[in-house]
Amino acid sequence: MLLVGIVILVFMALLAIFAPLLWTIDPTAVDPRNRLNAPGSQWWFGTDFIGRDVWSRTIYGTRVSLAVGFAVGAMSAVTAAFFGLIAGYFNTVDLVVMRIMDAIMSIPHILLAIALVSMVGGSVPIVIFAIWFVTFPRAVRVVRSSVLSLREEVYVEAARAIGAKTPRILWYHVFPGTIAPLMVTGTLIIAGAILTEAILSFLGAGIDPETPAWGSMMADGRRTISMAIWVVGIPGGFLTLTVLGINMIGDNLRDILDPKLSRSGS
Repeated sequence: MLLVGIVILVFMALLAIFAPLLWTIDPTAVDPRNRLNAPGSQWWFGTDFIGRDVWSRTIYGTRVSLAVGFAVGAMSAVTAAFFGLIAGYFNTVDLVVMRIMDAIMSIPHILLAIALVSMVGGSVPIVIFAIWFVTFPRAVRVVRSSVLSLREEVYVEAARAIGAKTPRILWYHVFPGTIAPLMVTGTLIIAGAILTEAILSFLGAGIDPETPAWGSMMADGRRTISMAIWVVGIPGGFLTLTVLGINMIGDNLRDILDPKLSRSGS
């Protein structure tokens, strides 16, 4: 299943990278004379209610989704490593850091993301920031949990005993032990970020509607779903396939990197 997930992700990444070469039609071009055309040789995935090409908008939407997902994943990994290491290793700051994380997590993440985007605007960087802000506390908790056990290991105690400085202990002895759970959590965060971006765009609180995005495409297609199901089904299918592929990678990474957890969950 890991290979299947990788193939799906690579396929989506290639679509995103080579989108201009795969289809030359402008994804924002409006052609009312060709509205709601069914999929065919001229319009591979048909057109929407104002004549925009669904295939072009779908592959360009792949760029947005993957950019948001991987940006949120990378930002969450960096911030989780920093705050998780500090909170897990230093008892003096643990309570403060974790109460802040708990406060953020106590608010429904979709509502908080909508509030953040509504206050500032719906550009891609703002959406990335909003989703990162509501997502990274979960990763912090994962890293902190690992550090709490790692700091009691014999090799960490030995490093302290020989006078190794705290930054060196954290970087060379503690941090490497957090990489595996952080990788697993990171893949799940990427999938969750892609799904959250689609939900925000579907609700009209995400990226600018003029920018091709799977969520906004499905929202636009609601009014014509009875006569043009492809307008909703195709971006919805791409969204489902992408999230499924990334989750496959995350689940199999967990099984490989933490067999004990895999056996306990089965």
